[in-house]
Amino acid sequence: MSVLHTPVLAAEAIEWLRIRPEGAYVDATTGTAGHAAEIARRLTTGRLLAIDRDPQALQIARERLKPYDEKVVLVHAEFSRIGELQREMNMPPFDGVLADLGVSSLELDSPERGFSFRWAAPLDMRMNPDLPLTADEIVNRWSERELAELLYRKAEERDSRRIARAIVRARPIRDTEHLATVVAGVQKARGRQRLQPATKTFLALRIAVNREEEELEQFLSRTPATLSSQGRWVILTYHSLEDRQVKQAFGRLEREGSFRVLTRKVIRPSHDEIRGNPRARSAKMRVAEKISPADARPVGSPA
Repeated sequence: MSVLHTPVLAAEAIEWLRIRPEGAYVDATTGTAGHAAEIARRLTTGRLLAIDRDPQALQIARERLKPYDEKVVLVHAEFSRIGELQREMNMPPFDGVLADLGVSSLELDSPERGFSFRWAAPLDMRMNPDLPLTADEIVNRWSERELAELLYRKAEERDSRRIARAIVRARPIRDTEHLATVVAGVQKARGRQRLQPATKTFLALRIAVNREEEELEQFLSRTPATLSSQGRWVILTYHSLEDRQVKQAFGRLEREGSFRVLTRKVIRPSHDEIRGNPRARSAKMRVAEKISPADARPVGSPA
């Protein structure tokens, strides 16, 4: 099994970051360093802060980034701590921040991590093993009402009540395969099924276990202060709820006059990229640029 994650929209992300060799940059979700390596090799006197909450991924990233040791600082942390880390590392305002919100291949393809329904694996789903909550706790201990609300709110699962009822009746749920079977057994078929029936259930559990919604909200509120004027902010999302969070945050910052949204239409992977890396198919990239008050102009006015 290859542990190297194929970075999504890598060429596009690098282009939009507009990397200066002497600049300061952040890969807020380093993973196994697919994007980070592309940033680091373009730096001369510049620096890259590489953050990830998965210590296993950071070990691989550290090896991959060894040729750039003098330029890269790797940190095991949640990306919501970006401002705090900037101060701790004594780094200047960032010229670019990249965040790829997808689950890495390392996590998806490691059965013991419990992210996938392809194996009979522990109900874990923690990106950071130090987190207290696991999927097993939610699946086997939460009330039916709490489960239904989670599935509907975090993954827009229309069969949330039916699935929650089935999970509670089937307890104890032994592993990921058992959970997927229970969900598939009660979900209503709606036309041609494009997704495995348990996809949204697994998504909701992963979001809850890793506090993804809360972490993203804090990252979106704290990153603006860390960027330099004309600093670029590139975010890749993979499902509608997180994309909505990013779109709304960028829109609010633009209305306030502190940022300019550079991608009026989201950037998506090409058919060729999706053919070579099917996990890229749901990716959307949005880019914003920090501006000084003097550069601000009304939304919709000519460039």
